[in-house]
Amino acid sequence: MPVAFDPLDPEFRADPYPTYHRLRAEDPVHFLEFGDFFFLTRYADVAGALDDPRLGAFSFDTMRVFTVAEAAGDDPGALARALKHWLVVTDPPAHTRLRALVAKAFTSRAVDVLRPRIDALVASCLDAVAEAGRMDVMTDLARVLPVVVIAELLGVPSADHGRFREWSQRIALALDPMYVFTAREEGDRAVVELTAYLEDAVTARRRQPAADLLSALVAAEEAGDRLSAEELIATVVMLLFAGNETTSNLIGNGMLALLRHPGEMARLARDPTLVRSAVEELLRYDSPVQSVVRVAHAELRIGDKTVRPGQRIILNLGAANRDPARFRDPDRLDVGRQDNRHLAFGAGIHFCVGAQLARVEAAAATGAMVRRFPGMRLASAPERRPTLLLRGLDRLPIEF
Repeated sequence: MPVAFDPLDPEFRADPYPTYHRLRAEDPVHFLEFGDFFFLTRYADVAGALDDPRLGAFSFDTMRVFTVAEAAGDDPGALARALKHWLVVTDPPAHTRLRALVAKAFTSRAVDVLRPRIDALVASCLDAVAEAGRMDVMTDLARVLPVVVIAELLGVPSADHGRFREWSQRIALALDPMYVFTAREEGDRAVVELTAYLEDAVTARRRQPAADLLSALVAAEEAGDRLSAEELIATVVMLLFAGNETTSNLIGNGMLALLRHPGEMARLARDPTLVRSAVEELLRYDSPVQSVVRVAHAELRIGDKTVRPGQRIILNLGAANRDPARFRDPDRLDVGRQDNRHLAFGAGIHFCVGAQLARVEAAAATGAMVRRFPGMRLASAPERRPTLLLRGLDRLPIEF
């Protein structure tokens, strides 16, 4: 029987990896007729596609809902307009220029400066729940830490952090191919609201620069070039979305994996020096970004399939990171795993610009929880978010 799966099936969302194993073995270049997508699951295919110049970044321009809207003369929407300037959906030369401007804020040295503040934020989150003996990891930590870090980097007052988190979540749903039709309006509204907020903030920074990332972006120059007003706003929207959603999912998925593997959690508690390799293993084991999408700019062969120009390809990072041809015993969680060249942050020119910051935040959160709550356990069943490209949790209730 041909491999068939429903991305919205609760059983598939709970554990997609058996399906990925079957696809990899039986139909590794799987064609999804409902969206005219190819679906790649082998490590070699995914890694090759991530670095193939014949494959371009995926934007809303290539989604049928927006192609139809523009063909009819309709406005494609605020999110589509902003997305055109995001690093993750632009190709050279625009991508090269934008990345050079943005990457300055996420160097290893810049991220190291943030470590004490990140540790303090994690401690504050855990202090708030310690006496109760229970918490929802997502609500009380995973969705708080990343958005506060990005908001503080941008110079956003603490009173507005909650609004930033809500905007980020609405944008994330609208960006998922499974929900673009139903969530597009909410995504557009979130971008409109966020843009209005940022325009006021940018005006204030132009009058009086501050020691924050937003001021740096306003003044950013590379080879005599500045960000345009549209690029500046779109870049901040991207940083909010990517910096929040990916790290939130990493912390939540990682903690769930450790809770389901108490031996590995105990191992990490005994040897805190494993926290860095543990984060890499958690990224591999249940990748927070399950897939990225590319568009063929030329005809190419992948496996036994021919991809025509204009066709789209889903590169399943989560499946590639469980490929037994690349990882020994890939379904086993090993917090000390070596030779762990996973693809959770992508590869090539679109490698995640904020990868180092996400690693530092995840290490701080995971290490502190294991250290402070060694007896933690699931209080009730976790709840998954109904998305295809991102893999994360809505709720992760624990007690300790």
